[in-house]
Amino acid sequence: MTTATRVKLALLLGSLAAFGPLTIDMYLPALPGMARSLHSEPGTIQLTLTVFVIGLAAGQLVVGPLSDAWGRRRPLLAGIALYATSSVLCALAPTAGWLIGGRVLQSFGAAAAIVLSRAIVRDLFDGIAMTRFFSTLMLVNGVAPVVAPVIGSQLLAIASWRTVFVVLTAVGAVLFLAVLLALPESLPVPRRQSADLTARLRTFAALGRDSDYLRHVLAAALMFSAMFAYISGSSFVLQQAYGLSAAQFSVVFGVNGLGIVIFGQLNGLLVGRVATEHGMLVTGLSVAGVASLGVLLATALGAPLPVLLVCLFGVVSMVGLVLANATSVALAAHGERAGAASSLQGLLQFLVAGLASAAMGLAGRGSPVGMGVTMFACAGAALAVYLLGRTRRSAAAVEVRTEPETLAAA
Repeated sequence: MTTATRVKLALLLGSLAAFGPLTIDMYLPALPGMARSLHSEPGTIQLTLTVFVIGLAAGQLVVGPLSDAWGRRRPLLAGIALYATSSVLCALAPTAGWLIGGRVLQSFGAAAAIVLSRAIVRDLFDGIAMTRFFSTLMLVNGVAPVVAPVIGSQLLAIASWRTVFVVLTAVGAVLFLAVLLALPESLPVPRRQSADLTARLRTFAALGRDSDYLRHVLAAALMFSAMFAYISGSSFVLQQAYGLSAAQFSVVFGVNGLGIVIFGQLNGLLVGRVATEHGMLVTGLSVAGVASLGVLLATALGAPLPVLLVCLFGVVSMVGLVLANATSVALAAHGERAGAASSLQGLLQFLVAGLASAAMGLAGRGSPVGMGVTMFACAGAALAVYLLGRTRRSAAAVEVRTEPETLAAA
């Protein structure tokens, strides 16, 4: 694969992987206006976000295994087409109920893009090359959460909230054409699995028994949840509790997103040259764990704002490093069922993130300590899950090595 081809592939798959944050973050500034326009309660409009996250998780669980049987290209094109069509429905929604229904359909389309972008990477790459390519995808994934709210705010300054969904429709149409014209099928027919429901259930059962796979996807899910807690709570905490203006908050949000990009690219440069995926993963999880403890202490003790900002950067920036390595290692042993493995990872990410967000909501979105506790619990648990599983694996390996020696001595 030439460098130009790799760049084009990274831009296309990175854009597909960014469907979730793009579709969520771009329309967040429009929520108050949507409630007024549709004559609905804010809580009802908030459901458009809730159903989207649920659909994003459930959709991945359906599309991933189907792609192992049907190939990646057809489900991907169908998902993007559904996304673009449902975005039109959202733009034309006359009522909140119509909008909620449109968001459900939109979430299934976005789910196909997210889960299949990971599966396609696994189809095309292996080993260190796969890890480096996932690191490259962090370039786009880190940019999307930064630019999406800015684009949404600028659109609202000149037009209504419906324009946001018109833009999302255009994004879906452009990516549909890009996939149709530039992305060939990555899963050959001889490598495809059975479409039988029983076979798919056996696949998920096998993944559930793979402790090495589970500890990597759980570590990634918990780390993703720490970032999700930051996304959910930082606007309230930094603007209401610490007095930042909307413009200042945008700068902070942008710097942290840039951190994901920087460390994702740094990971691609270092892995396989000066460190292994496991070494980089331990480093990223350790830094995030320490930094999240700093966030907790800073919010609990009322530390100066610069201290909190440094700690937040330490947690969020490590997402680019952790997710690239954890995803690569988790999928490495499951090339024949990459769709199912990718879908289970996506389900766990959004399920754990949703639980973390709900737990933080109990303390109130504007509670600095609530955000600090949630981020520390998620990042600390990610490190603990990974290290505990690694310790057990090492102990098992020692036991296997010493058993033949014991038999020989006997």
